[in-house]
Amino acid sequence: MTIVYREADGNLQTLAGKTISVIGYGTKGRPAALNLRDMGVQVIIGGDKADQANATLDDLAAESVAGAVQASQIILVMLPDELMTSLYISQISPYLTRQHTLIFSSAYNIASRFIEPPPFVDVGLIAPRTVGAKIRPRFSEDNTPFHNFVAVASDASGHAWDTVLAIALALGALRGGAIEINFEQESELNLFIQQAILPAIHHVMMTAAELLLNNGYPPEAAFTDLYLSGKFTEHMREASQMGLLETLENTTQTAQYGTYSRMERFNDLKMERLMEKVLEEIRNGSFAQEWSKEYADGSPRLKKLKKTYRDKDLWDLEQQTLDMMAEPPGFDEFPPYEE
Repeated sequence: MTIVYREADGNLQTLAGKTISVIGYGTKGRPAALNLRDMGVQVIIGGDKADQANATLDDLAAESVAGAVQASQIILVMLPDELMTSLYISQISPYLTRQHTLIFSSAYNIASRFIEPPPFVDVGLIAPRTVGAKIRPRFSEDNTPFHNFVAVASDASGHAWDTVLAIALALGALRGGAIEINFEQESELNLFIQQAILPAIHHVMMTAAELLLNNGYPPEAAFTDLYLSGKFTEHMREASQMGLLETLENTTQTAQYGTYSRMERFNDLKMERLMEKVLEEIRNGSFAQEWSKEYADGSPRLKKLKKTYRDKDLWDLEQQTLDMMAEPPGFDEFPPYEE
């Protein structure tokens, strides 16, 4: 049975007298560090000179990565996947002791065996299911819960879960519920969304835009109704709260009939096979090896793919629409309307 952890499952007293180092002060590290600080946790930032300077501006103690590791008992690794392995090997691994707990925000490098922590440390995972830029506002401003995955890969001390849940509580990661899975599942699910769902959505939107433009619809109207208005985003936001079926049931009957009656037209077995192939490449490790080699070579294929994608005329029309629909200068300066 799947376990979902809530705020009552975490205990901040577990962190009493302990220093937590946050390695990396970017889109993941900064909100994590600020949330921890706001909950009264002792935090130190480990990073390069830019990270240290930015942390100092936020009134946080900062050190080199190696220095922060040695000064802490719990280490939150908040680095991009592609940068994590070399930095872990050179600046984290040599300073690990039996008193350390390693907590990752992404399971990719552990699941792919690019990082293999020593057996004498606790190893955990707290992986938000939202983008890094949304974590801080949801914690400190609108108090909107966000979902998370949590896992323990190594429990050398016998208290790894206590530490993971205490940190998750301090991060605000238990407000919306944290689902227990394993490292491999988190990595595979994340990669599957990136490689099967996002490509399909982008392809659908591009195909639809080109079809509408070729049939004489104004670019401004086509792009706006497809995604710039946020109508599609609102549909998916509702689905995140009440489920896909209930969201569809809440649309007009015209929309319901149009969707249900045409859905089978898109029930192409090729799509299922394509997704199976993506998942297969993720699970057998071939994607991890492919991306590791690509990154080590300077990402030539990625650069070529990005150029091909960016060179499409579609994006010039999209930008023109964005410019046209932007608020005019001085829009906010008009006085409010009064009756």
